[in-house]
Amino acid sequence: MLFRTLSAAVYGIEADLVEIEVNLTPTRGESDIASPIVIVGLPDLAVRESRERIRAAIVNSSFFFPFHKTTINLAPADVRKEGASFDLPIAIGILGANGDLGNFDSIEGTMSVGELSLDGRIRPIRGALSIALLAREKGVKNLILPEENANEAAVVKGVNAYPVKNLKETVELIKALQNGQETPVKPLEIDLNKLEKEQSVYKVDFSDVRGQYQAKRALEIASAGGHNILMIGSPGSGKTMLARRLPTILPPLEFEEALEITKIHSVAGLTGKSGLITERPFRSPHHTISDAGLIGGGAVPRPGEVSLAHNGVLFLDELPEFDRSVLEVLRQPLEDKKVTISRASMSLTFPANFMLVAAMNPCPCGYFGSGRECKCTPAQIQRYVGKISGPLLDRIDIHIEVPAVNFKELRGKGVPMGESSASIRERVVKARSIQVKRFAGEGIFFNAAMTSAQIRKYCQLDAEGEAILEKAMQMQGLSARAHDRILKVARTIADLDGSENIKARHIAEAVMYRSLDRSYWL
Repeated sequence: MLFRTLSAAVYGIEADLVEIEVNLTPTRGESDIASPIVIVGLPDLAVRESRERIRAAIVNSSFFFPFHKTTINLAPADVRKEGASFDLPIAIGILGANGDLGNFDSIEGTMSVGELSLDGRIRPIRGALSIALLAREKGVKNLILPEENANEAAVVKGVNAYPVKNLKETVELIKALQNGQETPVKPLEIDLNKLEKEQSVYKVDFSDVRGQYQAKRALEIASAGGHNILMIGSPGSGKTMLARRLPTILPPLEFEEALEITKIHSVAGLTGKSGLITERPFRSPHHTISDAGLIGGGAVPRPGEVSLAHNGVLFLDELPEFDRSVLEVLRQPLEDKKVTISRASMSLTFPANFMLVAAMNPCPCGYFGSGRECKCTPAQIQRYVGKISGPLLDRIDIHIEVPAVNFKELRGKGVPMGESSASIRERVVKARSIQVKRFAGEGIFFNAAMTSAQIRKYCQLDAEGEAILEKAMQMQGLSARAHDRILKVARTIADLDGSENIKARHIAEAVMYRSLDRSYWL
C-alpha cells in the first residue's frame, strides 16, 4: 500500500516542501528480508539512521511495525535532505501505509516535522518558524510539530500549530483531523501584544553609566543613523558597559523584523521556548572565533555571528586581538548587508544587516593617553593599531575615545544620574522617523545606508561647512569613503538636532568622530 504525507526541509533560513511517499511491498526473498527499509531521495546520514529510531518508536508506542519491504521516497529526489526532522512524518507514513490511521492513502492539509526518541517521544527540531511560514505559503492548514517548537510556529497566523509530545498522541490527533472530529490536542494560540510587553523590558539602562557623556552622545548618533562605531579607551573605562546598553536605545522592532530575526535564530536552534524574539539581538563573539564562525559555514551552511546579529548589534571587544583574516571577511557584509556562502551543492544567502560596535585599547598595554604610565613605543602602538586594516576602519563611521572615569563621577556625589535609555530612545526614534520619511520609496530606512547618489542629494553643505570638511580632508588625509562617512554622520546629527539642512557645527562634530585618522594614522 502507498501512503503520502508532507514535511519540510530547511535550507539556509528558508524551508522547502518535501513530500514523503511510503510504499509497503510483500517480501519475496532473502534480499528483501535483509533490507526491509529503503530510504531514497538523497538522504544524509542522519536521515538514513532514522530507520532504527522509527522502528523502535513505533514498536514502543504499541503499534505494529510491518514485515513488508518498506520503500520511503523523499521528493523532490534531486535535493539533499539532512537532519532528523523527517522521523515523525516517515513514521506517520509507515503507520498510514499499514492502515493504523484509517482508510486513507494520504493526509490532506497537514504537515509534520519532528525527531523521534526510541520510546516514541518527539524531540525539538530547528527552523520551526521557517517551516510554519512555508505551510502558510503553500496553503497547508495544519502543522504538527514538537511541543518545544510550538511557540515560534504559533506566531504565524493562518496555520494551526499542534504541539505533540509523542507518537501515540500524534496518531490520535491525525485520526481526529482526518475524520473531522474534535482533536485531543488544541492548536496553540499566542497573544503577540502580551509577548512583546513581557519581553521588551531590558535589565540594563544607560542611567547606570557614570560620566562618559561624549561616548553616550556618539552612541546616540550611531543608533539614530545606524552607523558603525569604534570605541578606543584604556581597560575599565566602560567600553563594554556602554556597548551592552546600545540595544536599549535602538528603535523597537517591527513585527516583520522580529519574524526575520526569529527565523535566523530558529535555524541556529537558539530561540528556546520564548517563541517570537522581540528584542534586538546583541552578539559578542570571542576574539578566537574563526571566519566560518563569524560569517557562517559548514557542509550545509549555517548562519554565523553576523547573521545572528541581524537587525541588532555585533560587538567585537578587543578588536586588534581578532585574527586579521577574520576581520577582513567583515568588509563584504558591512557593505552588502548580506552574506552569500557557496558550496558545491548549493549557494545560500543569509541577511546580515547589523550595527558593528567595536572596542579596543589605545596601545598593547592599554594605558596610552591615560593617567597611568605607558611603556609602549610609537612603533609598537602603530603596529598594534595597524592590525586593523585601513579599508575596515573606513567602513566604521564613528571613532570615539572613551577616557577613564574620574573619582567624582564614579562615586556620583553631587553628580546627577545619567540620562535613561528611554529618553535617549525617544530622540533616536524621532530621528529615525525623519529618515524614513526622507527615504520613502528609495529602499533604505536610515542614513548609514545612503548610496553616493543619495549623499549628494541629501547632504548639501553651506560654504562654511564645505570649508571645514575640505580642511579636515587635507589635514587628516581622509579617503573618499571616509568623506562619505562624515557626511552621513553629519546628516544624522542634523536629524537629531531637528535641522533640515546640515550646518557647520554638524560637520565639525562629525569630523571629531574620526579620532583614529587624527591620532594614529598621521
